[in-house]
Amino acid sequence: MAVFAFCNSCLAEPRNPTLQFSLTNCGHVFCEVCLQKGKENECSVCRTACRTLVLSKEINPDIQSLFMPVDGLCKKYSKEISQISEFQEKYHKRLLTHHKQKIAKLEESLKKVTQQMQQIQCMKPPEKTTPLLFSSASRNPFSFSSRKQNVYSSFSLHSSRPSTSET
Repeated sequence: MAVFAFCNSCLAEPRNPTLQFSLTNCGHVFCEVCLQKGKENECSVCRTACRTLVLSKEINPDIQSLFMPVDGLCKKYSKEISQISEFQEKYHKRLLTHHKQKIAKLEESLKKVTQQMQQIQCMKPPEKTTPLLFSSASRNPFSFSSRKQNVYSSFSLHSSRPSTSET
């Protein structure tokens, strides 16, 4: 552990190998002398109820990192972050390759189906379609051509000119 720890009460540093330091759960560090002077289960700095953990080389690495120089932490974590980043990049590339292959297969299938549809349409004879207006006109007594005849026939019946018998 680095010398970044010191007692928050007497400001002693852990240079003496026989002097133990403890960390409270509220984030304060005390030497064993100051810890014994204070109240049990209470922080001497912030007066809150607390638990203590003796600082040693066997404690959790996350707690050890609280007392390490920042440049050492940066080197350590930048290496880990680089490894994680490389892993994720490879993973994403594999996933992207998979999706590209899947798209290529789907496009090929679409192309084949489109070609088959075109071949079927070329083989099929053209359908004769007759417009509905022309086919129904011959059967409908009220069609346009029959109306013309009715108009002319009614004209001769109701003409405005006098007939020969009237003159």
